[in-house]
Amino acid sequence: MTWLNSAAHARWLETETDRLINFAAGCKVSTGFGWLDNYGKVQADKPTHLWITARMVHSFAIAALMGRPGAGSLADHGIAALNGVFHDEEFGGWYAEVDENGPVDDTKSGYQHSFVLLAAASAVAAGRPGAQELLEEALRIADSKFWDHESNMCFDSWNRDFTETEAYRGGNASMHSVEAYLIVADVTGENRWIERALHIAEVLIHQFARSNNYRVFEHFDPEWNPIPDYNTDDRASQFRAYGGTPGHWVEWARLLLHLRAGLEARGLSVPDWLLDDAKGLFDAAIRDAWQPDGNPGFVYSVDWEGKPVVTSRIRWVPVEAIGGAAALYMATGDQTYAGWYERIWDHARDWFIDYEHGSWKQELDEHGNVASTVWSGKADVYHLWHCLVVPRLPLAPGLAPALAAGLLDSDLRFGKANS
Repeated sequence: MTWLNSAAHARWLETETDRLINFAAGCKVSTGFGWLDNYGKVQADKPTHLWITARMVHSFAIAALMGRPGAGSLADHGIAALNGVFHDEEFGGWYAEVDENGPVDDTKSGYQHSFVLLAAASAVAAGRPGAQELLEEALRIADSKFWDHESNMCFDSWNRDFTETEAYRGGNASMHSVEAYLIVADVTGENRWIERALHIAEVLIHQFARSNNYRVFEHFDPEWNPIPDYNTDDRASQFRAYGGTPGHWVEWARLLLHLRAGLEARGLSVPDWLLDDAKGLFDAAIRDAWQPDGNPGFVYSVDWEGKPVVTSRIRWVPVEAIGGAAALYMATGDQTYAGWYERIWDHARDWFIDYEHGSWKQELDEHGNVASTVWSGKADVYHLWHCLVVPRLPLAPGLAPALAAGLLDSDLRFGKANS
């Protein structure tokens, strides 16, 4: 018996999910959802960020689908902000940052827009008012502004009126676009979105990462050539860190398996490499990033030889490793992944779960002390659903559509191996 077949462990995940929902409810502000500090208070010196508001709409839509009272009204509040203060009525799309007086940063970020698309699709699955309007606009912008129809890849950023794009293409924005496209395909029934997700994965993972010992390139020029020395002078960047980010490797591993299951469910061709590369990515993250300095946990980033760069421990990395291990166990039945699932959960409980101040600690140094080299505060709970909810669902359909279809078993069983 593994934890991934244990109703008792599932009940523990339910309890932890409720604890996090209650903590996250404190992020509500007039303009959407704010950035919480280490004690669960909104940081008044920060504007309201699009990515946080969108990710919390997604998170509260999930909670509403799980029957958590109050979660639906919180999702509705966020939808209203995305349809209102965040939305650029003149040029379309959404501002990066706002406050009570309007936009603070009016640029259009592909990374942040991918979360608007995810939020909208999840909210439609949850049947929330205003969600369909949000999704229609998000789909229009995703297709007309952030999808490069020549390269069949994603643009990374634009200025406000979509006339100037950066001479940069990002793996992070592309990865989260894949995540959103999978949910959009489930919600709309349009296969073009899963086909786009497959093409992105084929380029970034099967073409580039596989030939680079599964160390995923994060930064590219406009022709999609890797830029391995990008940000060498800003190595702890929040969104564009130098080198490889192993947390993304395990996140990609899970996404490849969702993609594989989604293709199979639609009767579409399923490339063999999706499973092979998912295994390769997860194994590479363990190889390079799991306690390479002799201290517990995953380092944040590594260089192209697999040596640690930023040794901070960031909470979303073990969260995604837990989700990746669960997905690999479901896809293969291999007990090795069930073992890693349990081992990484033990690490998360020992180091990250914050029963004193709520939620999980966002960043620790290599000795387990709260740090802020990369992140400060406890911005949102989006990643945490990937270790608390995803393991209890089949690999397809995606998170919100699966919950809407009633695929979270009432007796708290998990998604089964080889589902």
